[in-house]
Amino acid sequence: MPALVRIGRTLRRTLLQAIPTVLGIIILNFFLLQLAPGDAADVMAGEAGSATEESMAALRSRFGLDNPVLVQLGHYLNNLAHFSLGFSPRYGMPVADLIAQRLPGTLILMAVALVIAILLGVVLGSLMATFAGRIPDRLLSVFSLLFYSIPSFWIGLMLIILFSVTLGWLPSGGAGAIGSRLTGWAAFVDKARYMVLPATSLALFYVAIYARLTRASMLEVKNQDFVRTAYAKGLTPFGVTARHILRNALIPITTMAGMHIGGMLGGAVVVETVYSWPGLGRLAFEAVMGRDFSVLLGILLLSSLLVIIANAAVDLVHAWLDPRIGAR
Repeated sequence: MPALVRIGRTLRRTLLQAIPTVLGIIILNFFLLQLAPGDAADVMAGEAGSATEESMAALRSRFGLDNPVLVQLGHYLNNLAHFSLGFSPRYGMPVADLIAQRLPGTLILMAVALVIAILLGVVLGSLMATFAGRIPDRLLSVFSLLFYSIPSFWIGLMLIILFSVTLGWLPSGGAGAIGSRLTGWAAFVDKARYMVLPATSLALFYVAIYARLTRASMLEVKNQDFVRTAYAKGLTPFGVTARHILRNALIPITTMAGMHIGGMLGGAVVVETVYSWPGLGRLAFEAVMGRDFSVLLGILLLSSLLVIIANAAVDLVHAWLDPRIGAR
């Protein structure tokens, strides 16, 4: 079956599955947030220091918070049908504009962290599989378990203490030098310096997972008949590993990468808060504290779409790596 046909079938199947999934997520998130105590009017009144019952009622009426739950759900679904995520009472601006400001920061952070995690995890896992049962394998296994066990916020704090406070090599937070007018390569280097610590903090947990998964997958593939055939044909060990063993071992790794998009979004809440990184994670934390449910619903919806898109991309990669998958 041609590759384009396989990919087309996979993409069509994924899209058909995504529609009811997104609708269910929207409704479930809406009702779950309704169970939370308080609303944006309570927080705004508390920050103002005082508020009368009339002013509280006016706030709730202004933002539609006094309507029955089903009416609010209907308004929200109607807004979505018109490609609107609603209005943020706390920030005083459309939710879509607010998310658009923060989304690039989170996407860049997640992309860099995912690349670091996959590359470093595959390299370490390959070394562990090559030296399976020997000292390098055992040492790397210990480090993998260590990274897997330590919470990301603790890693973030320790990295700040070491590289920012003690050594002074990297900034402790933010996304760029305040007031800088750097352009070109200088601007890229400045952004990269601020990116190193948060991306590393977010990636180390997943490095451990990908390293262990790569090791297990390569050891399993290594015993397959086609690998022995490749050796019998006279291919070098490096050629067999790169062209046959590693390629087949990448299938479970790409699957896990797609599944980890949602986890990284959750981890971004902690990492962005620790490093004051201006992204969706920090915005979600601020929205929770401010009971800004419109913003939270928008972030949750966008997060769901990102996970679905990531899994669709994984399915396409699978169809390319293994023709048998796209044929089903």
